[in-house]
Amino acid sequence: MTHLRHAVAVIAASLLLGGLTSWAQGFLPAEVSSFANSSSGWTILTALLVAAVRPSIGWGAVLGVVSFVALVLGFTVVHELRGYPYDPLFWSLVGVVAGPFVGAAAAAVVGRHRIRAAVGAGSLAGVLVADGIYGLTVVAASTSPVYWVLCLVLGVALVVATAVRLRTLPAVLAVLGTAAVATGVLSAGYAVLNGIY
Repeated sequence: MTHLRHAVAVIAASLLLGGLTSWAQGFLPAEVSSFANSSSGWTILTALLVAAVRPSIGWGAVLGVVSFVALVLGFTVVHELRGYPYDPLFWSLVGVVAGPFVGAAAAAVVGRHRIRAAVGAGSLAGVLVADGIYGLTVVAASTSPVYWVLCLVLGVALVVATAVRLRTLPAVLAVLGTAAVATGVLSAGYAVLNGIY
């Protein structure tokens, strides 16, 4: 029954927040409007929603998919109602692939196991740092640098806060190493996608 309550809560919140990101594209200040149109924006929302219900890592992975896809569907419904056609297929597929990692990472961060928490935090920090780098290098001409710098700052802050909280050498090495690997892998993925699109 707890799983069902968690799923319903995450789905409802994700549909609502996904719909709000469609409107947010029009009313957020230019400095932070990229939040409503970036992979880090939906990653942050998914991670926060999953972490809020404090699931096991396995259930967190499931909720990560559920949340990410519901964010996309909420965005799609509101976007269509506003008169902007939107095909949710690509980002839904991204949610199916990335959602388990984001959800498991968020669950690990709020869990009790130090190394898992460090790996989860490093993974999420890598998303923020990679998106910040992408924003400042690839789409810099068409977007404000403010949001992308915030992504970098939040990513570094997450690593530092995790290292301070966990305070053991293995955990510190785990969060630093995972953040570096996640940043590298995601940056390479962005480069591939840029080549395709």
